[in-house]
Amino acid sequence: MNLQVGGFDWDDGNRYKCQKHGVSIAEIEALFQHGLRVAPDPKHSEDEDRLIAVGKTGTGRPLFVAFTMRTKEGRSLIRPVTARYMHAREIAAYEKAAYEKESAAPKNR
Repeated sequence: MNLQVGGFDWDDGNRYKCQKHGVSIAEIEALFQHGLRVAPDPKHSEDEDRLIAVGKTGTGRPLFVAFTMRTKEGRSLIRPVTARYMHAREIAAYEKAAYEKESAAPKNR
């Protein structure tokens, strides 16, 4: 998924929900600058389209972020809803998917 965004939409509410799990704002924003996987989250999106992103922080720690997209003043913004470090089972699934994707990629010869 190619996210064309003009920044992030932060307020006291989503800042608190993300930081209460020990994840910094800087880690969340940096995650979207690196390789990450994005998927829809229909289970939690009754009022708006909700997405999830998983990837690794700059220190290599696996991170989960639920977010939505907002438009303000003509700019598309990522609005994180919550963030947390991934659990062991989630990390194993993430690593397996990354390995399978790498294995399926055409080899340059």
